[in-house]
Amino acid sequence: MANPASAAALLMLLALASTSSAQLSTGFYSSSCPGVYTTVKSVVQAAIAKEKRMGASIVRLFFHDCFVQGCDASLLLDDTASFQGEKMATPNNGSVRGFEVIDAIKSAVEKVCPGVVSCADILTIAARDSVVTLGGPNWDVKVGRRDSTTASFSGANNNIPPPTSGLANLTSLFAAQGLSQKDMVALSGAHTIGLSRCTNFRAHIYNETNIDGAFARTRQSGCPSTSGALQWWSH
Repeated sequence: MANPASAAALLMLLALASTSSAQLSTGFYSSSCPGVYTTVKSVVQAAIAKEKRMGASIVRLFFHDCFVQGCDASLLLDDTASFQGEKMATPNNGSVRGFEVIDAIKSAVEKVCPGVVSCADILTIAARDSVVTLGGPNWDVKVGRRDSTTASFSGANNNIPPPTSGLANLTSLFAAQGLSQKDMVALSGAHTIGLSRCTNFRAHIYNETNIDGAFARTRQSGCPSTSGALQWWSH
């Protein structure tokens, strides 16, 4: 049976994908690149075998991309002298990771069918394969996305929910993407895979009262009150 975190990740990915899936289909590459799925899967599996955390990082990369301009790979665009991308925006700078895995997948796919598969579809498939590799359920990915040639630095700063958001702000930011509170809860569940710096949740487990006491004490055992550490909670 799939673990709850992976199941929640599935719900989140399906919710995000549905916001831009009007013209998509599962058979989009049936003739032009039938080997795309096995190619993506092999690279994802190798990356997670090398570093298990990478699966969570790819799911997070997909989420941060989809919350700005839709699931269009705009987050993958690098800054240039005349172009400002999204990588250096506050929610992404120094925390979003997995770009090298997506680059490796793109290189592998280009060898199989050059100039056919978009980076946006590669990222979407890789997110699904990350959930599956981590023990979650499988599902058919609808594809046919086109890569963006634009990015939104301001959108990344304003649209991606910060970890300090309360219920009202989270609900508003998700609603702006056409997502419900149920989708929001699924995303919160997906945050239970991977690693997080305890600085992101230290105040909650030490200073706030709206948290289960036993759960707070468990988290405190791996998160000092003043400094330190990574803990298995969140991405």
